[in-house]
Amino acid sequence: MWIPTEHEKYGVVLATFRGTVQHGLPLEIGDTVQLLEKCEGWYRGFVHKNPNAKGIFPCTYIHLKNAHIKNKGQFETVIPTEDSVITEMTTTLRDWGAMWKRLYVKNEGDLFHRLWHVMNEILDLRRQVLVGHLTNDRMKDVKQHITARLDWGNEQLSLDLVPRREFSMVDPDEISVTELFKLMEHRHRKKETPVPASTHHLFVHMKSLMSSNLGEELEVFFHIYDGRENKPLSERFFVRLNKNGVPKSPEKTERQCTLFVDLGSSDLRKDVYIVVHIMRIGRMGAGEKKNLCSIQYRRPFGCAVVSIADLLTADSKDDHLLKVYACTTESEWYQIHENIIRKVNSRYNLSGSNTGLAVSLQLLHGDIEQLRREYMVLFTRGVSITKKLGFSDIIMPGEMRNDLYVTLEKGEFEKGGKSVARNVEITVYVLDIEGQVMKSYVAAGSGEPGGDEYHSFVLYHNNSPRWAEQIKLPIPVDMFRGAHVRFEFRHCSTKDKGEKKLFGYSFVHLMQEDGRTLPDGTHELIIHKCEENANLQDSSRYLKLPFSKANLPGNNQAVKGTKESFWITSFLCSTKLTQNGDMLDLLKWRAHPEKINDSLSKLKEIDGSEIVKFLQDTLDTLFGILDESSQRYGLKVFDCLVHIINLLQDSKFQHFKPVMDTYIESHFAGALSYRDLIKVLKWYVDRIVDAEHQDHIQQVLKATEYIFKYIIQSRRLFALATGGQSEEEFRCCIHELFMSIRFFLSQENKITSPVTQTQAVFLRTFPAVYGELLKIFTVREVAGFVRETLGSLPATAHAECPLEAVKLHCIAKTVESQLYTNPESRCILLPVVLRLLQAHMQEQRDLVMCARILTSMLSLIRKDDSVTTEPVVSEEVDLIVDSLLVVLMRTILEITNRPQPAGTNMRLQFQDITGEFVACLLALLRQMSDKHYQQLLQTFTSKDDLRDFLLQIFTVFRILIRPEMFPKDWTVMRLVTNNVIITTVLYLSDALRKNFLNEKFDYKVWDSYFYLSVIFINQPCLQLESFSPSKRKRVLEKYGDMRVMMGCEIFSMWQNLGEHKLNFIPAMIGPFLEVTLVPQPDLRNVMIPIFHDMMDWEQRRSGNFKQVEAKLIDKLDSLMSEGKGDETYRELFNSILLKKIERETWRESGISLIATVTRLMERLLDYRDCMKLGEVDGKKIGCTVSLLNFYKTELNKEEMYIRYIHKLYELHLKAQNYTEASYTLLLYDELLEWSDRPLREFLNYPMQSEWQRKEYLHLTIVQNFDRGKCWENGIILCRELADQYESYYDYRNLSKMRMMEASLYDKIMDQQRLEPEFFRVGFYGKKFPFFLRNKEFVCRGHDYERLEAFQQRMLNEFPHAIAMQHVNQPDQTIYQAEAQYLQIYAVSPIPESQDVLQRDGVPDNIKSFYKVNHIWRFRYDRPFHKGTKDKENEFKSLWVERTTLTLVQSLPGISRWFEVEKRELVEVSPLENAIEVIENKNLQLRTLIAQCQSRQMQNINPLTMCLNGVIDAAVNGGLARYQEAFFVKDYIVNHPEDGEKIGRLRELMFEQAHILEYGLAVHEKFVPQDMRPLHKKLVDQFHVMKSSLGIQEFPAYVRASPVHFTNGSPRSSCRNSVPNIISPDGARVVARRSPLTYPAVNRYSSSSLSSQASNEVSNITGQSESSDEVFNMQPSPSTSSLSSNHSASPNVTSSAPSSARGSPQLQDKHKHSRENSCLSSRERPVSAIYPNPLDPAQRATPHQIGDTTLPRSDPNLSAPDKVRTTFSSRSLDSVKEVNNTQFSDTVGKLLCPPVPPRPPYSGSSAKTMRSQSPLPTSRSPQKSSLPPFTPSPTECQSAGLVSNSPVLSGSYSSGISSMSRCSVSEASGTEATTGDHPAHQGHTMPNSVSSGSDELIRRENKTPPPYSVYERSNPRRPVPLPHSLSIPPSVDPPALPPKPHQLRTSSMKLVPTSDPRRADGVPHVPRPRPLPRKVSQL
Repeated sequence: MWIPTEHEKYGVVLATFRGTVQHGLPLEIGDTVQLLEKCEGWYRGFVHKNPNAKGIFPCTYIHLKNAHIKNKGQFETVIPTEDSVITEMTTTLRDWGAMWKRLYVKNEGDLFHRLWHVMNEILDLRRQVLVGHLTNDRMKDVKQHITARLDWGNEQLSLDLVPRREFSMVDPDEISVTELFKLMEHRHRKKETPVPASTHHLFVHMKSLMSSNLGEELEVFFHIYDGRENKPLSERFFVRLNKNGVPKSPEKTERQCTLFVDLGSSDLRKDVYIVVHIMRIGRMGAGEKKNLCSIQYRRPFGCAVVSIADLLTADSKDDHLLKVYACTTESEWYQIHENIIRKVNSRYNLSGSNTGLAVSLQLLHGDIEQLRREYMVLFTRGVSITKKLGFSDIIMPGEMRNDLYVTLEKGEFEKGGKSVARNVEITVYVLDIEGQVMKSYVAAGSGEPGGDEYHSFVLYHNNSPRWAEQIKLPIPVDMFRGAHVRFEFRHCSTKDKGEKKLFGYSFVHLMQEDGRTLPDGTHELIIHKCEENANLQDSSRYLKLPFSKANLPGNNQAVKGTKESFWITSFLCSTKLTQNGDMLDLLKWRAHPEKINDSLSKLKEIDGSEIVKFLQDTLDTLFGILDESSQRYGLKVFDCLVHIINLLQDSKFQHFKPVMDTYIESHFAGALSYRDLIKVLKWYVDRIVDAEHQDHIQQVLKATEYIFKYIIQSRRLFALATGGQSEEEFRCCIHELFMSIRFFLSQENKITSPVTQTQAVFLRTFPAVYGELLKIFTVREVAGFVRETLGSLPATAHAECPLEAVKLHCIAKTVESQLYTNPESRCILLPVVLRLLQAHMQEQRDLVMCARILTSMLSLIRKDDSVTTEPVVSEEVDLIVDSLLVVLMRTILEITNRPQPAGTNMRLQFQDITGEFVACLLALLRQMSDKHYQQLLQTFTSKDDLRDFLLQIFTVFRILIRPEMFPKDWTVMRLVTNNVIITTVLYLSDALRKNFLNEKFDYKVWDSYFYLSVIFINQPCLQLESFSPSKRKRVLEKYGDMRVMMGCEIFSMWQNLGEHKLNFIPAMIGPFLEVTLVPQPDLRNVMIPIFHDMMDWEQRRSGNFKQVEAKLIDKLDSLMSEGKGDETYRELFNSILLKKIERETWRESGISLIATVTRLMERLLDYRDCMKLGEVDGKKIGCTVSLLNFYKTELNKEEMYIRYIHKLYELHLKAQNYTEASYTLLLYDELLEWSDRPLREFLNYPMQSEWQRKEYLHLTIVQNFDRGKCWENGIILCRELADQYESYYDYRNLSKMRMMEASLYDKIMDQQRLEPEFFRVGFYGKKFPFFLRNKEFVCRGHDYERLEAFQQRMLNEFPHAIAMQHVNQPDQTIYQAEAQYLQIYAVSPIPESQDVLQRDGVPDNIKSFYKVNHIWRFRYDRPFHKGTKDKENEFKSLWVERTTLTLVQSLPGISRWFEVEKRELVEVSPLENAIEVIENKNLQLRTLIAQCQSRQMQNINPLTMCLNGVIDAAVNGGLARYQEAFFVKDYIVNHPEDGEKIGRLRELMFEQAHILEYGLAVHEKFVPQDMRPLHKKLVDQFHVMKSSLGIQEFPAYVRASPVHFTNGSPRSSCRNSVPNIISPDGARVVARRSPLTYPAVNRYSSSSLSSQASNEVSNITGQSESSDEVFNMQPSPSTSSLSSNHSASPNVTSSAPSSARGSPQLQDKHKHSRENSCLSSRERPVSAIYPNPLDPAQRATPHQIGDTTLPRSDPNLSAPDKVRTTFSSRSLDSVKEVNNTQFSDTVGKLLCPPVPPRPPYSGSSAKTMRSQSPLPTSRSPQKSSLPPFTPSPTECQSAGLVSNSPVLSGSYSSGISSMSRCSVSEASGTEATTGDHPAHQGHTMPNSVSSGSDELIRRENKTPPPYSVYERSNPRRPVPLPHSLSIPPSVDPPALPPKPHQLRTSSMKLVPTSDPRRADGVPHVPRPRPLPRKVSQL
């Protein structure tokens, strides 16, 4: 039986439990669980990280922990009773664990490893804390270490800042908001701006000396040297090196490492240096040979210098190699470092090129104790301390030091009977009072222990040596008296014996008889002669002699006049000894009472360091004098006391204040002193008003604090001694003193008055007195003193008066004092404080201090449950609210609206006071109860006041919610802020409802309320979904979900509005929509119904809800692009609103709106998901296209449409889809006109005219077409721009544009273009995005991309997709599957521009463009057998299933893929298939033969292979199989309808034989010698083939030469109408392209590329067929026997399209007319060849697509197709019937070059591009009266271009209504043309349908805009253009293209023909262009 647990409530999982039992709860090791019930060894409960999942688990898996239970029962909360630091560690490490793993995934290795180390360190420390064996101090250190590590990790991981007090986390509810703010700010400051250390230390590690000439031991001395003052700053650090240049004691690190301590900030400058002196220990001369002398001397070796400033910039752990310099002359050694610093190069040189001193130098910052903690290893390993000369900047009490530094400066010696100067060495000894040598008290420097003696270095032969060697004498204080230092002088002989001979000595006493020490400074000592060491053994003999020349009596001239002298400099650094006689006199006042007056007067002149040394003794002296002679010396003693007190205010001595405090508490014994002190103090205060000089009085008042301390302590001592006598007298004195103070404070003076300054001085020190007064007086008495004193201040003061700031400072100190913390005194002081504070805040003065005061006041007020304090707190809150609430809010508003100051420090201070005022406001609001709010609202007498208050507080709350209000990691503070805000809003919403509804409705207040509520809900810090589970749980437990609370409040307030809701429609739609997008289900359920309410009220008002719809759609895009919203929201929005509107009368329109918004959400969500991916892929582009179309067609949101155009454009540029980028930008270009209408700044476009923007777009598009090698499209835009430039006579740009156009033509002819593959892709299954789901697309592949590569790319884009292995249409199970299926296969394009592809002489470079551009339809052939398969002849039953796919847009376009709009399936019979196969092969043969003749092929192999394939297949039964299958009697009888087709097949077979014969003749001419045998074999096999076909002679129609090869150039053929006889020998004069180059459009099957691979490779490498031939040479599945290939497998995925089949046969009488009608490209008119995209209904069916120049009897052809075919191949007679006018037009049409088209200009490229695609036309010889013409060299274009010239036609048409817009039919695809020739001026034809009606149809159907250059519509919508966009060019835009229109004279006119995609095929009529405007009209 399950029993609820009583005490077993909380546990930790010890081992992982999988939860495999019934109701089992899976557990992971380390999880914390809450236990609910227990039963026989099992617990039931839940894991804290997922409280909703409850289950059972074994008891043995759980370690129980003690816990505290809150709210016992169903909703109990269990908190473990453990140290708060442990709890924090546990939760923090859990959070870090998850994030730590993510760091590894993100590849942030550095942070990953650092965090790992810190986590391990925290775990170790946690174990130490849990064990509980630590001492209190150690526990404190460990906790400090833990919290520092936790804070570091939180900061690194961007987690929240944790407010702490003494290492424990602080509960925000248990402290006031102001305290919380202070804690957060303190931790933030500590983290961000570490306080710069005032103390610095230099770590030096001596490593080695590198030199080539070592061999002797060395001594290295380091010290810090001030280059500005030319004196050392520190004592020396001494290191001994062995003969190898490394330290002698490597194991003793303290002998090679030191810390130069106590450097001040002023010492870290450029002219402070580390100086290194190096001495060698050895022979006198470095190069001397070894002699018998064993005596060694200290001799100079070298010096090195480095500036401390270099260490500030270098890496902290850098090793330095210092250059070592030597003196040029030894006498300069004493100043070598100065010469190096000053760079006096003549006095030193490098001691060796490879000599260097290796040292490690590092600057450390902070006090020495801090360093001991941070660099523990350094101190435990051992480091010597090198002290500064003198005291540090701050002297600490208790510091013991007694160091005497002696510097051996110089000496003057006589020769002493020598011929040369002496080698002098000094030996230094310290002797005590008894004359004994003191052991170990002579130190050369730190690092080495002190010795008994010191030997100076020796300068060779120098009687005036200068050493400048410093030694340290650390003599104890008690041994100083009577001690002296002796200096012995010896001459060091360099002879064999090398003896050191004594010749003199000097000495100096360390202390004078009166107790003063040797004064600091330089001393000239007397050198006493002495040659025997024995004479010095008794010091008493020489101590009586004079030692210094300065101290000699005047009569001792003999010694004074001696030349020999020795100079030393001494410096004492002692905390116990003094050199000051005045100080000693004062301390010995009892011995010399007559000197008391002088001593007291001289005290002020004594150095402060001397006074603090003897602070206690000095104070005892002063109070001793006061007690004994108060009348006589009272005033002077008081002044001395003031001097000492003020001395301790100095920063250098401020640490001695505790020493004085200790003295007062423990040592002060002046029980009677208080009377004298009060009396003198009052005397000074009374004199303030009248005194002229206030300086001394101000000094007295500065010392008020300590004077009161002495007064109070003295009185306490007196009371203690006398049992409290004279109490009344004392109180009376104090009252009188305060009356004097109040009197002088109440004086009103000028700002500059000295009295005012004295008042300020007193107010600064006054608060420090409170604590002392409380020792004797009651709290109320002291509070009364303070109130009256502060109240006596003058009330009215000037704002600039310095006293005002001091007043506030005094108030601040008062509020922070112990006095104010007591509730009793607070009641007395609060009114005074509030009055002063209110005055300052109202005038916005001293806000920093105001914030500080207010913070302190509110920190003391807490809600307390105790009955006694509750009324007091409530009363205080009342007072503060009354005085300061409104002022406080106004202050916050003014501060936040003020511009921030420029300086960093000012800005920080500015932010601080804002935060402090905000914290104060929050603290005050949190303290307010319902009663306070009621009282507050009652104080507003009028509605206007209440309205202003509400507006003000709502505005302040909006400011508090701003992200920048607090640092980003202050989540705790933000949550507290939000909790206060929502509580206050709930109180104030009642006031809003009561006072501002119905007839009193106020829109502004309600709007402010709603606006605040919305931004409250949307705050990032309230989005709990983004928090970790533990953090979310903590927030929910403490505050709940405040968004839901606010959402319910919004809904409630909205319902109260009634008819006033209309005021907020549509303004609040966007904000409320933003609220509903927050991913909180409860909030969404509350808020979404408001939209139904809005729709209902809008319907009542307007009869529709267009406004609601428009606003919803506008906001959805921007909000969802920011990442808001999800699929759940879409479903919820749909379901809630549909349910709501079920019973509404406007239900239908409502459903429509909801459906539209839902569909938009689908697309926006897809778009957002796609954009999250990294690289640009098809999915992103496809999604953008889908969204762009939706905005255009369904929503008609033009501005959004333009934005997405540019987003798509950027995607294409990023993916280097330059062609698609151009088409995309064209969409925007088409919306603009050539007008001067100004456009505003939009996206990246500047403010400019519409003309300028369109020009810029044109140039950008041309540039991208150029990069995408789509030069033909670029040419059209160049022409359009050129027309514009010409119309404005901008010939400079016109010229550039013509040059650009010319360069594009050159690129067409010169550069190679690869033909892309096309692939059909089907996306099946529900897991695909909406815009792809269950749709099929055709995609244009990348360069060189084949099926396998494309398939892999698609699978990479959709990694979860399954590739389907068949090409059949999937069934419904696949469509509905919860998966992704991809079906991919290659398809063949069906080109539209057949006339270009079939025209003679058009280069392959040009044709290749039309084969793969502007493609609407694609084909896929699948062979199959119908009926029984004949194994001997498979062609009898081989059918082809032909699938034709029609796209919604042509490729290429704005995307690399477009959706399939229509799918048609046709079965091709075996006979039709055979006809197609032979047609294709014939065309291929023709192409290859023509290329071979024109010498385009570098070798003949492709022709050889093709001939071999056809002839060999035919011999082996290829054509014979067709004969067997279709020419037998059975087939003819059974298929009478195929008679014409059988005849066609026979013709093609004979034609193939004829082509082969001719091909063999050409082959024989060019075949190389080594391939002759193969050629002979081919000829033999060809004869066998002919005989097998039964061909002896070709029929007449074949003999008339089916293979035409034109002799001569096209130009000559034009001039000569007599056809040339064709023979293989005529190949030398053949045209560049012969009629054999008719293309047979074909594609390879990507699934069976075996035989075609070589052809593809040859296409790419240029060795075989040109690109169009590769296009043409795909063997259809039925060509196997003809091309020696096996039959294709059933899943062949590509085949030749049916649109370009067959041989262009003409009747005999036309045979040569085609060649004669060929002109060179310069002489041909432009043909309009581009298709006009029509509606699907108007498009030609796949049956109609074919070779329209070919007579074919396809039963599937419809009547119109046959008409077209007949027209295409009409006879010569039909041409004769045309009148002259029509004939000249026809000639113009016949002579037009195939590419690039020069469209008749109509003002917009949209028009020109839709009007170009003529019907294929017949060709006829030039039999007319038109004479052959030769263009003159001056003509730029042929006559056929006349129709394009606006100059000729007399009009520049802009295509814009304001500039005589032409009305041109979109449907017809024609453009009106006219000319000057008289024969045509009257020639008119009926107009086509007007463009206006077509535009109307497009608008009605909401069809998407045209995407192709060739689909651009001309008509301009009347709606105003949205402000549109501009992409900054990735490169500089090309030079402005030209705008030329040169005069072209000819009577030939281009007759535009109809669009081949039109079903009717009716040609349209030219219309006259309008006349040109004058320049003045432009």
